[in-house]
Amino acid sequence: MIVPDISQNAAAVADHYDELDPIYRRVWGEHVHHGLWTTGRETPGEAVEALVDTVGDRLGLVPGQMCVDIGCGYGATARRLAVTRGVRVTGFTLSAEQARYAAEHPVPGVDVHVRDWLDNGLADASADAAWAIESSEHMVDKPRFFAEAHRVLSPGGRFVICAWLAETHASGWKVRHLLEPICREGRLPSMGTREEYEAMVVAAGFTVTGYEDVSRRVSRTWMICAGRLVKALLVDRETRRVALGARNRGAVLSIPRLILAYRTRAMHYGIFTLSKAGAEDGEAARQVKAGAAVRPR
Repeated sequence: MIVPDISQNAAAVADHYDELDPIYRRVWGEHVHHGLWTTGRETPGEAVEALVDTVGDRLGLVPGQMCVDIGCGYGATARRLAVTRGVRVTGFTLSAEQARYAAEHPVPGVDVHVRDWLDNGLADASADAAWAIESSEHMVDKPRFFAEAHRVLSPGGRFVICAWLAETHASGWKVRHLLEPICREGRLPSMGTREEYEAMVVAAGFTVTGYEDVSRRVSRTWMICAGRLVKALLVDRETRRVALGARNRGAVLSIPRLILAYRTRAMHYGIFTLSKAGAEDGEAARQVKAGAAVRPR
């Protein structure tokens, strides 16, 4: 596990996203995650939605299901899956700014809370499906992150995780100059390898039903972000003020590191598909909950 030389916690993650909110929305847009290119001809917006749709496909979402978006950001993924799949979604974010934006862009069936997933308040077996797109990296206690997902999911429920992963047995220079600074500048308490994630998944009680390394299909995201950032710095005073004066301005430095981390294979992007045992019981539970929303206590 790659751990930054300065300890990170949930408050630091929240501060990071609140302070850099103007830059994130301008550089990454409302989804705040990688795009997924299949043909190579997709626009950045199409690629971002393709990643969301891939998550929906791997979850096997059907109308009426109760879902949880762990680390929902601005709620864009929740909104898209609610509209296109007919599901209801409870989202969790640490950022008050992200929740404010989500509240200003409401969609029926989507409910966003400013709350730490590690203290989510959801009832046992209250959700049919869950996803975490690039949020597991921000979890201070990753085993508990998986354990909470397992507790909240109904028997037979599915969980999809899109994660930044460290290269297995990464060399010393990759750790020192790429992976550790990426964790520190991006407020990641740790970055695990595929093997470390799978060990935590199994320990939490999940079965890994699928894994795909899509690093080459997502990595161009960072060249696009770099171009957008340079343009914003040239034309927008607010972007310059935040990027140069913010407490969290180190995140800007991570963009070239991320480009190099992908090119050197120091970092990977993996999509895990997990399942909780008990599919037959899970279907019965879904019938009981039909029409009811998942809400924290």
